[in-house]
Amino acid sequence: MPYKIVIDREECIGEGTCVDCAPSTFALDDEDISTVTDPKGDADDDILAAAQDCPQECIHLHDLETGEKVYPE
Repeated sequence: MPYKIVIDREECIGEGTCVDCAPSTFALDDEDISTVTDPKGDADDDILAAAQDCPQECIHLHDLETGEKVYPE
């Protein structure tokens, strides 16, 4: 399922695990804060893994069609 990706920039510590899991979707900006470069850049499973691996749980995923929150629950 495609995701709407929301990053809580106040919580992001710039660990970069999201970039490791889904490098075509996420990047760190010049402040070392995660940004979305292409919400469809990686497979959905990789985007979910990036959100799950985030130590701050600051990546929120919503089902693009229904708007239902997928992660974190």
